[in-house]
Amino acid sequence: MARETTRRKRSGGRAGSAERRGSAAIEQMPWSPPINTDRPTEPLDEAGVQAIHDGAMRILEEIGIEFLNEEAIKILRSSGGCTIDGENVRMGRDFVMEMVAKAPSQWAITPRNPERQITIGGRHLNFGNVSSPPSYWDMEIGKKVTGTREMCQNLLKLSQYFNCIHFVGGYPVEPQDVHASIRHLDVLYDKLTLTDKVAHAYCLGKERVEDVMEMVRIAGGHTDEEFEAGPKMYTNINSTSPLKHDYPMLDGWMRLARRNQGLVVTPFTLAGAMAPVTMSGAVAQSLAEGLVAVVLAQIIRPGACCAIGTFTSNVDMKSGAPAFGTPEYMRATQMTGQLARFYDLPMRASGVCAANVPDGQSMWETSNSLWSAVQAGAHMVYHAAGWLEGGLIASPEKFVMDCEILQQIQRYMDPMLTATGPDEIAVDAVKEVGDQGHFFGIQHTQDRYTTAFYQPYLSDWRNFEAWEAAGGIWTAQRAHQTYKDIISSYEAPPMDETICEELAAFVARRKSEGGAPTDF
Repeated sequence: MARETTRRKRSGGRAGSAERRGSAAIEQMPWSPPINTDRPTEPLDEAGVQAIHDGAMRILEEIGIEFLNEEAIKILRSSGGCTIDGENVRMGRDFVMEMVAKAPSQWAITPRNPERQITIGGRHLNFGNVSSPPSYWDMEIGKKVTGTREMCQNLLKLSQYFNCIHFVGGYPVEPQDVHASIRHLDVLYDKLTLTDKVAHAYCLGKERVEDVMEMVRIAGGHTDEEFEAGPKMYTNINSTSPLKHDYPMLDGWMRLARRNQGLVVTPFTLAGAMAPVTMSGAVAQSLAEGLVAVVLAQIIRPGACCAIGTFTSNVDMKSGAPAFGTPEYMRATQMTGQLARFYDLPMRASGVCAANVPDGQSMWETSNSLWSAVQAGAHMVYHAAGWLEGGLIASPEKFVMDCEILQQIQRYMDPMLTATGPDEIAVDAVKEVGDQGHFFGIQHTQDRYTTAFYQPYLSDWRNFEAWEAAGGIWTAQRAHQTYKDIISSYEAPPMDETICEELAAFVARRKSEGGAPTDF
């Protein structure tokens, strides 16, 4: 299809103002990606950082990483900095550090609505929705079921509605009622029309990656040159631990690198299973697997926008099942944050749990993982809302519950809470009340009563008697009703009709051509 070389004009105004709060289903905080005002938690001393770095470099120098992609091997061989034996690639630490230094420490992604731009790096903190579960659970169905397109659409609507969700990851649940050859076309069409936030592409074969890039280009009204001027989308790839990168993910990684899109590499290392049982060893292996992908991107396009991720946790040594939100997970995340700063790369973390339903376990494990991401200085937090069963289930109730935590983190980072001017120290207010009466009625309180404290949309702060008299509704039940209210009143962000028509026509044409092969 011939691509236009001039930008279309939008007739419908800016697509979805970032100030728009959606319907009145709940009162929520405005769109405002947080700035992390805290110093990061650093459990390692300087010697510890150097030890883990040395471990990662020794893995790359002495053991190597398997690259199961001939084109990637060819590019790495052409660099002159690698020792290659078949599919095994080793590289020296000086070469690795030289290549990694070419990656920017901060970069931005601009979706179809420029007001939803996010910055990856610095002190910027961005939360994304649950991504990739094959199954779904909600209180109305009451059991674990396979994902459908309607379920996926509803989770996309939640992702757009909540201002504390800043980017939209892969499929929030895998719609298995849509054939795998065209699934990416339908989901990306839904994602680009139901949301106006930063979108993601799976690296699952040439056709999927190229289709998604073209759909994002169309949705933004961009020429090819405008699309490639800076990231408009991103991908996340995982290594195949231990010590492998597979064909399709490397293929997509290289395609997005050539077109200057966002690149996130996240080894999935479970200590005791796919990595050493010690957390320092697991982190060192994870870094080695991630850094080689950054090196590859920099060879292809010096200055390619990369971030390094962590998904380092442990297994239950009794059953072998993955565990999440554990003390080990939290420390691994914080340690990876230290090393990401050592390499001057942005960092991705995750909000995860092993719980099967949106219960107490799900919330303490998710809270642990989210706060460890904050403490680590992460810039992208995947799966921050809606994740259950170690990533096998997406739940709208859990999504709504998690967003309460995300809003509280956003409020926690509000500089107003630590302001120390005369009005905040409030000596005059103390003098006015003295040792008599209370502060409720004085003007200092009245001027601030609506903004002084965080106002939850889900937590119930009434005492037991009042809560019981109101029906004794538990948190997950309240979350279910909130979810239903949001979906029933949802309004999609506007999109120019001409662009929407072109997007639909592209999807129809690619479907008629068969979509993408399923045997990548």
